[in-house]
Amino acid sequence: MTDVADIIIIGSGASGAAAVWSLSHDKSLRIVCFEQGSISNPSDYPTKSPDWELSRFDKSSFDPNIRNNLADYPIDVSESPISIANFNGYGGSTILYSAHFPRLHPSDFRVKTLDNIADDWPINYSELKPYFYINEKMMGVAGLVGDTANPEYNSLLPPVPLGDMGKEMARAFNKMNWHWWPSYSAINTDKRNSRSNCINLGPCNIGCSQGAKGSVDVTYWPLARLNGVEVYTESRVYEITLDSKGLSDGVLYINKNGNECQCKAKIVILACSGIGTPRLLLNSKSPAFPDGLLNDNGLVGKNLMLHPLAYVEGVFDKDLKSSIGPHGCCILSQEFYETRPENDFLRGYTMQILRGAPPIESAISGYFMRQLSIGKNHHKDFARLFNHTAGIAIISEDLPEKHNRVELDFENKDHFGMPGVKVYYKMGENTEKILKHGIKMSKEIFSTAGAKVTASFAPVKNTGWHLMGTARMGEDPKISVVNKYGQAHQVKNIFIVDSSVFVTSGAANPVATTQAIALFVCNYIRNNISNISNSL
Repeated sequence: MTDVADIIIIGSGASGAAAVWSLSHDKSLRIVCFEQGSISNPSDYPTKSPDWELSRFDKSSFDPNIRNNLADYPIDVSESPISIANFNGYGGSTILYSAHFPRLHPSDFRVKTLDNIADDWPINYSELKPYFYINEKMMGVAGLVGDTANPEYNSLLPPVPLGDMGKEMARAFNKMNWHWWPSYSAINTDKRNSRSNCINLGPCNIGCSQGAKGSVDVTYWPLARLNGVEVYTESRVYEITLDSKGLSDGVLYINKNGNECQCKAKIVILACSGIGTPRLLLNSKSPAFPDGLLNDNGLVGKNLMLHPLAYVEGVFDKDLKSSIGPHGCCILSQEFYETRPENDFLRGYTMQILRGAPPIESAISGYFMRQLSIGKNHHKDFARLFNHTAGIAIISEDLPEKHNRVELDFENKDHFGMPGVKVYYKMGENTEKILKHGIKMSKEIFSTAGAKVTASFAPVKNTGWHLMGTARMGEDPKISVVNKYGQAHQVKNIFIVDSSVFVTSGAANPVATTQAIALFVCNYIRNNISNISNSL
């Protein structure tokens, strides 16, 4: 079966949803989005069941190797200290993310100029600024205007309440005279656009049954579908095809009935994540690209960045009700975000204050970290931990290195016979120094707050949420895959809008910047679509 569209978008997650919404303003275009996962029903999210905590360890796990849904593909991390987290489904990984929503800083786009490391981006912060504004309104971002470290924010929803634990930590930051600010969170703190407000259940990262969390299935997608965008769920694209002129003429995919199909289009846009995009490109081999589509310079899959994370936990004497509220969104500190001459590393990190764990997780983690005994003191130990803990996650700048990469894994294939991926990743010396410094500073903050540090370690294994750099943008085709507009250097009607285009990683969650880039790219496509189409 052969179908025909004007534009194909592969992937329905954060960047894919922003892209289809932007392009759907031109209702003359037939836009088709392919998503290999299914549509999630909020009424079926684990938080609707009393055993919701157990679900994050199996069917709602970040790790596709554990979750093992039909839509997932195997990811071999035997050569990486960090496991990869992703979710294949309508809405992508925004279904399972924590909704922490900071922007990258202006300096993140100029690290070569400022610090003589890596490369500058071909795009700058000012060019993305209007798209940050649009995206924050679309996603429903809560926060507080006036942050000295991020002065460009405006028109935000009221911030997520700090709670007793957040206030306690904020006082400690004040005593140290260090920067802190309420987290920027894609969470409705007020009712908005028929979506409910947050009721502080906490487990945002296993799906928000309230619809308060800004996952793209409840933000961008309803509007895009009203504009006529078509979504083919449970449809796995396995190859992007080329015509005799060397341009893309569409995709081959397996539909929900297991049939091999073709869809032709004038423009193909990839939004498959920093793992999924190189996987599809490398699998799309042809005489023109025998080593994988767009891989003539050997860079597809290279320069993988993961934001290695350190974790420090503190226990307070008093009950701070620390388990109440969105787990990942309390306060952040960017005191050590930029390069400092007194440090032995370049760039820096964000300190993200995490709320305490819910009951079962408190018991399990307390047992494995030898803070909670089994026996007569069990209940006493549990009462000392539950609602008394806080965590600090150190989100490090991760510099691009070619040896950190994604390759096809022909030994481990998905349910439809397409190769999985193998990840080769090793932390750089600079990153190790950042994490060491972050742990030291976190211990100082906990000490100032009057908490006892009970755990500290790095890197945290199951934290490969941020997948960046594997199809980087740049002006020079020899050292990049796409230009500043996400347009492939070698195939002018292929665009990439996900975080694989990142040149450097910054030290903040990438989703806000990824979506801003998607909106920027699609604005370019809309304004130049006739020229792009006429090149066919």
